[in-house]
Amino acid sequence: MVGTIHKHHDTGYKELFSYPEFVQQLIEGFTPAEIAKLMDFSTLKSHSGNYITPLFEEKIEDVVWSVEVKWKGLTQRVFLYILLEFQSSVDRTMPIRLLHYVACFYSELFKQKIITPSQGLPPVLPVVLYNGSERWTAPLDIFEMITPEPPDFLQIYQPHLRYYLVDEGRYTDEQLGLVQTPLSGVFSVENAGESWEALQLAVDRIVAIIKADPNKERIDKVITRWIKRHLQRLGAEVNLERLNSLVEDKDMLAENLENLVQKERQEGRLEGRQEAEQRALEGKRNAARKLIARTEMDDQMIADIEELPVEEVEKLRAEIQH
Repeated sequence: MVGTIHKHHDTGYKELFSYPEFVQQLIEGFTPAEIAKLMDFSTLKSHSGNYITPLFEEKIEDVVWSVEVKWKGLTQRVFLYILLEFQSSVDRTMPIRLLHYVACFYSELFKQKIITPSQGLPPVLPVVLYNGSERWTAPLDIFEMITPEPPDFLQIYQPHLRYYLVDEGRYTDEQLGLVQTPLSGVFSVENAGESWEALQLAVDRIVAIIKADPNKERIDKVITRWIKRHLQRLGAEVNLERLNSLVEDKDMLAENLENLVQKERQEGRLEGRQEAEQRALEGKRNAARKLIARTEMDDQMIADIEELPVEEVEKLRAEIQH
């Protein structure tokens, strides 16, 4: 099941970030503004992020784009290395993994003859997109993992590679509401978790964002495919075959989600009643225990007073006497 969840996440997000506008929305909406303002997003170019790492012997399928950056009168191309981290818990070895991945990526650029050693290495902006339920606590730079901190004369010889973290779960609804992009809508849906009521509100928000987008037909298709994978992952009782457009089929989806909301509320009320009944029963048992310990009443009388079966009072007395 865990592997299936990660596959749905990976597939869905990889498709999102195969479109330049979603890469632009990630950088503009969720990384430092001083970085985004230097980038000419009309120059975004996709690159293969698929290769085998020799150290970990794992197949890497990360998202890689390049973009032109204007800095101090110079224009150069920067590579955006987007690592999708959809694990249930924080991986504190992330700095080591990322150092290895970036080194392998540079090697791949040499293999593909995109660059030559004499040209030097192009700059990379590593971005980790994380959506786990735990807040991210791993170091952001591999240098931070070196303990104790080396003396000054050794520090320049230690590895340094810092990545920028986008932790979806740390953004509040209010913060996401300030970023009116389809990607922020996706984050809202993710943060709704398994609450159908919160999901219904998030879907309404993302539909409104899509309607206002100048490329709404294309964005609608992309987001609809993503939302179908998301609902499948959640196990939602929705007829996904009928969902072809989040905008056009909004009413059908809203009706399905409303049914799930009502069911969720009914289950919550039932669970609440059951908890109340359990608390009341435990209160009667505690009162019966006190009567057994402090009075000479027989079991039948205590059972009548506390409205308990006499057999239960007998059991309580046996527990006290032991």
